[in-house]
Formats: sequence, C-alpha cells, structure tokens
Amino acid sequence: MEKNRKRIALLGSTGSIGTQAIEVIEQFPELLQIEVLTAFSNADLLIKQAKKCKPNIVVIGKEDLYKYVKEALWDDDVKVFAGMQAINEVVQMECVDMVLSAIVGVAGLAPIFKAIEADKQIALANKETLVVAGELMTRTAYEHGVNIYPVDSEHSAIFQSLAGEFHNPISRLIITASGGPFLHKNRGFLQTVTKEQALKHPNWKMGNKITIDSSTLMNKGLEVIEAKWLFAVPLEKIEVLVHPQSIVHSLVEFADGSIKAQLGLPDMKLPIQYALTYPQRMTSDLPRLNFAEHPTLTFEAPDLETFPCLALAYEASRKGGCLPCVMNAANEAAVSLFLQDRIGFNDIPKIIEDALSQADFCIPSTIEEYLQIDKETKIKTLEKNSK
Repeated sequence: MEKNRKRIALLGSTGSIGTQAIEVIEQFPELLQIEVLTAFSNADLLIKQAKKCKPNIVVIGKEDLYKYVKEALWDDDVKVFAGMQAINEVVQMECVDMVLSAIVGVAGLAPIFKAIEADKQIALANKETLVVAGELMTRTAYEHGVNIYPVDSEHSAIFQSLAGEFHNPISRLIITASGGPFLHKNRGFLQTVTKEQALKHPNWKMGNKITIDSSTLMNKGLEVIEAKWLFAVPLEKIEVLVHPQSIVHSLVEFADGSIKAQLGLPDMKLPIQYALTYPQRMTSDLPRLNFAEHPTLTFEAPDLETFPCLALAYEASRKGGCLPCVMNAANEAAVSLFLQDRIGFNDIPKIIEDALSQADFCIPSTIEEYLQIDKETKIKTLEKNSK
C-alpha cells in the first residue's frame, strides 16, 4: 500500500495553507505522504513539522538558518538543504509525485516551473504563478502533460462545477467575493483605515498579504487572471459577484443557461483535500453546511469606484504582456508599505495605477525575465513611495 501513496512536496509548509495542508494529509495516510517540506524563514515551525511528519527532505529558504535546522534534526532521518535553488531542485526529484505550492508571492514561480518541466502534477495555491506568467506556465504544463489542480476555494469551486462538463461550452465564470471588511464603505472612510482594521476579515483566516488583498478586492483581480489561464476562458466571460456570506464559492454558467455552483462553509481544508485526492471524494470530518443556519444568501455587483484594484487587474490582463507582472509587483510593494504604516489604504491602487502607466510594455518569454521585471518594479515602487 505504501508504494501507492502520492508523495507530496509541500512548498511553504509554515504558512496558513501549508499548515492546513499538513492536517489534511495526516487524515489520509493510506493515500498521501509528505516527502518534502519547505519554508523560507520560520525555522522553528519547520523543525516541529519535520519531527512530526517525518519527511524525506526539508529545505529552509534562508541559508543562514541551515545550521540551526540541520542541528535540530540531527537525530531524525531527514535530509536538510537550504536556499531557493535547493527548492527548485527538490521539486524535480524522482521521489516526488505532486507539488503543492503554498509559497506566498512571486517566489513561487521558479519552483513550480521547474516542477512542471519535471512532469510533476501541481496543486496550486500560489496565485502569482499564473497571474505573472500564466501563458508560459499553462503552455509548458500542456507540453509536459501536467495537470494543475486549483487549491483556491473559488477556483476549486469552478473545477468541481466543471466535473463531467468539460466537453460543454462555458458562457460565464462567476467568481464570488466576500467584499472584505470594508464592504459598503466609501473612499472617505477608507482614507483613514488602519492595517489592524484591514486584517480583520469577516469570514476567512488567512495570511496578512492575502487578507489585505481581499480588503482592496485585488485578491479577486488576481483570481480573475488565474481563472483565465486555469480554465482557458476569455477575460470577458469572467465576472466577479460580491457574496458576503462566503457560502457559494463560485459558479459556472453553461451555453444552455444552466448555472452550477459549489457551496460549503468557508474552510480551506476542503479545496486542499479535493486537489490532493482528485478524482476521489474522500470522507472527511470537516464541518457540514446547515442551510437552516444560513437562511439568507445575498449577491451584489462589486463597487469598482471605491475598490479600483479589481478594475486595474482586468486592465492589466486585457493588455497582457508584462503588465500583469508589473501590476502584481506594484501591489506586493504597496501592500508591504501599507503593513508598515508608510502609506494609506487608498494609496494602494494609486501606486499600482502609476506603476502600470510608467511600465515599458514587453512580452517576456522566460521565468528569469518575469522575475527581473518583478524585481525592478518593486525597487522603483518602494523608492518612489517611501516616506
């Protein structure tokens, strides 16, 4: 039985998605095993996870933490490596069947591209992989016969709704958004909001960066671009619908007018489990949705005037080339500045719009080119907006 288990390389194991993924994998020891754990700097949690999960390999991204991790795992049968290059290499190893990418930000690009080139199946929680380099990633995945299974709840909902329907034409994809903590607020109110307010998401518990993206609606913009590449659907057929209860996770409308949706409580463990065990639906002890406890489900159009980041994402994707990469990099830099109390909430879309207007349009053809554009955009954005 052991040789039939799917061997998982979990990239970003110490983050929100990573820690939940470990909990899911532990529920199915007959099907799944953790082969590789990686983290960038949270060495203590990585060590704790390694002692519990007994992976074959761990990688700590920050090389100056290598000795600390190595010594802590000296008595454990675990190989320890360090550095981002090591992460790029371990995903290609023969002992890995699937790579689950929960790395935050553009750092996830190179290892996923290497994994695709090595014919590994991908469970993707890193939005930036497809936002920044969607055309290159999906083309390479097609060439290598690699499936990319979505882990985001919205894209998992679309994927689940498409089961048995892949031969039928799609009229629309409808991605739902909670609206974040500032739903129905105006720009005047947002002028003075703090990071503490922005980090109080009403429905989901996530990392700081994605929580801020949710509050600006940039998260939905990233998901629109990701959906475009994941499901090969034109941008004009992808819509966003605000659904504050976060019960309907996304919808698919087909050519005959029928709409299918996936519903469930806001819990990331279900989409993680579906991506790792597809095509099987495994019995789980996850909380069940009781409709009597949710008698009202509401929907409304997003307010693009108050939350312009969503419109900026559509614009960048529509123009294509390097602009989604520029947009993503400027957003990462702006969110970082906001979390450091160096800019206001309403400055985030202004900074992104400025970066897009100043960008030199090009069409990158390699991961290295995308990473260079990302680096240059972040440097310019931080230098221009540091107070």
